[in-house]
Amino acid sequence: MSALSILYLILPFPLAFIIHDAEEIISQHRWMLRHKDSLNLRFPGLRPLTEHLSGLGTLAFSIAALEELLIIATAVCYVLVQGQWCLQVWSALFLAFSIHLLVHIAQAAVIRGYVPGLITSLLLLPYAFFGIRSISFVMSPWEILLLGGAGIAMAANLAFAHWLGHKFQSWMKPAE
Repeated sequence: MSALSILYLILPFPLAFIIHDAEEIISQHRWMLRHKDSLNLRFPGLRPLTEHLSGLGTLAFSIAALEELLIIATAVCYVLVQGQWCLQVWSALFLAFSIHLLVHIAQAAVIRGYVPGLITSLLLLPYAFFGIRSISFVMSPWEILLLGGAGIAMAANLAFAHWLGHKFQSWMKPAE
């Protein structure tokens, strides 16, 4: 990996994640509380998800985002020390992040309005496109597809991160 690609693609990844998740952290809880009932009416099959997300307070969501940021920062450091398979690890995370941006855009299209994370998703699309295009220069489409699938396994980590945030939130809640 060239020093230039590390400078303009690899190192900015944690910052892009922070910017995107800051928008989600700031707006997620209030937005979910405000829209939970209408979402449950329009999408009754998603009721367990909307109930879960509306139960995640700002602190819990922040803890979940921090856990994921630590994984991304670790992957960036792994690239910097040129660890074995470092490009594949970083690419899987980057592809998962890029897919995540597209999910926000799709969610906004489905509900025909703002969803937390939409603004930064739109702003970060050129970065995601540039990153995926750069990855395509050094990997085959088959490798990218496999790494994208591996990156989607981050959904399992997302469930863990939400669980961790929820646990931390309940520990911090004063006794009633």
